[in-house]
Amino acid sequence: MRLTDASVVIRPRTSWEAIDLGVLLAQRHRALLMTSWAIVTLPVFALLTLLLWDYPSVAVLVFWWLKPAYERLPLLILSQALFGSAPSLRQALKSLPSALTPQLIASLTWRRLSLSRSFYQPVQQLEGLDGLPRAQRIAVLGQKDPRAARLLTALGSTLEMTFWIGLMVLFYAMIPPQIEADWSWRSLLDIEGEWNWLEHLTNGFYALVLIVWGPVYVSCGFALYLNRRTALEAWDIELGFRNLRQRVLGSALALLLGGFFALTLLPSSVMAASASIQSMPEEIPSESGNSCPLPPLDNPQTDEDVAPPDSPRLLNQPLTSQASQNAIHAVLEQPPFKNPKPVSGWRIAQPKHDAQSAETPNWLARLVVGLLNTGKTLSAVFGALLWALLGITVAWVMWRYRAWFATFVGKSPPKATAPQDIPHQLFGLQVRAETLPTDVADAAERLWQQSPREALSLLYRALLSRLLTDYQLPLKSADTEGQILARIAELKQPPLDDFSHELTRHWQNLAYGHRLPPDQARQTLCSGWRKLFAQGAGA
Repeated sequence: MRLTDASVVIRPRTSWEAIDLGVLLAQRHRALLMTSWAIVTLPVFALLTLLLWDYPSVAVLVFWWLKPAYERLPLLILSQALFGSAPSLRQALKSLPSALTPQLIASLTWRRLSLSRSFYQPVQQLEGLDGLPRAQRIAVLGQKDPRAARLLTALGSTLEMTFWIGLMVLFYAMIPPQIEADWSWRSLLDIEGEWNWLEHLTNGFYALVLIVWGPVYVSCGFALYLNRRTALEAWDIELGFRNLRQRVLGSALALLLGGFFALTLLPSSVMAASASIQSMPEEIPSESGNSCPLPPLDNPQTDEDVAPPDSPRLLNQPLTSQASQNAIHAVLEQPPFKNPKPVSGWRIAQPKHDAQSAETPNWLARLVVGLLNTGKTLSAVFGALLWALLGITVAWVMWRYRAWFATFVGKSPPKATAPQDIPHQLFGLQVRAETLPTDVADAAERLWQQSPREALSLLYRALLSRLLTDYQLPLKSADTEGQILARIAELKQPPLDDFSHELTRHWQNLAYGHRLPPDQARQTLCSGWRKLFAQGAGA
């Protein structure tokens, strides 16, 4: 593989650009790719159809499962056409057995359902890696672009199904209208009582779809593989250096030849001019007529002979060295060289460099600096404590006088309770308000003389109805008398609790023990009902 012989531009691309490059590669060699694919796959499809004529679904499933074997030949053709001339159809078919041999069983078994098959197939076929080296290579390549390879496989499956269904719809649309009107589908397709030929025909549509899409899928995966290797191995940089080397070698050869011819054809007048330059006088007259002596070459000046910046000759000039230094210092004291800003805070003054300050010990300055730093820390701690104390005080005041604050804070209106499903019967007793009289106490007194059982039943049913409607107790049909009394106790209303216990006790004695209540129980229960519930109020 020689990068300089590549038929495409070698450069890093995005994943989608690489897929576009794969489509263009497949389009460039579409005749060779589609013809070789058809020559390999159609005989296999025909053989599977004959062997599995009674099982069309199994035939197409096996044909689909063998796709990794079909994809070996397009990859071989593309790899040779990319870095050289494309092989002929005969050469490609002759190379097919050698391309099928490496790791075919692995490709058709545990690697068959890999969504990145097109991306990793060049590793095992072109690089010839297997086992741990293959896994390491795939780990390096899979750091980028595996998502694009998986999406390519998913999109390819969708396109295959779309084209397959489209061909079947096209087949139905091509049936003449006369035949479609005269014959039913069963009479048209039922040949000797078998429908297998129709299923195999639709399977043949899938084989035709793969002739178009199969090479494109392999080419796109191969382009993703090349793009990943370009980024990892810097193929574009290598090609750039090779082109630069060729240009530099050509320019250097031209310069060497030009210099050689220039030296051979150099005229003698140039040599004479160079000799005259060496014999020039040591003084060069100026335009004003004065001469400026040059120092002799054999006696160069020393540092003492050079005039310093503060010499009288330079100080008498219009721009002296002192003025230039002042101007330079003035510029350096201004932005952007210096950006002074005021900073407030305590700090130790810089000691003066004199004899008296030199005798002052440094421990005192360090002590003062330490005290200042400690003071800053303590001030921060005390500030935090003060804010915490303020927060605790406010919280305590709000909690201590919460009742007083509640008088100034408006309470939100209570939310309306959702209506509950009120049972119509409890213990087999009707508890609906429609089944009760308007004045329960008077009706119970009238029934007491004739049937105390019906009177107690009326009072108990009325009590249950009031508990359901007025107090919204969630009573259920499975509740017992004791559970109902426990729910009444949760209301924390002693008169209602006492009346309920008294009525329940007499009701249980009569219902389960068949013991009549005493005569004073009538007055007690009826008067208790009137105290709890307004007289004449409906139940």
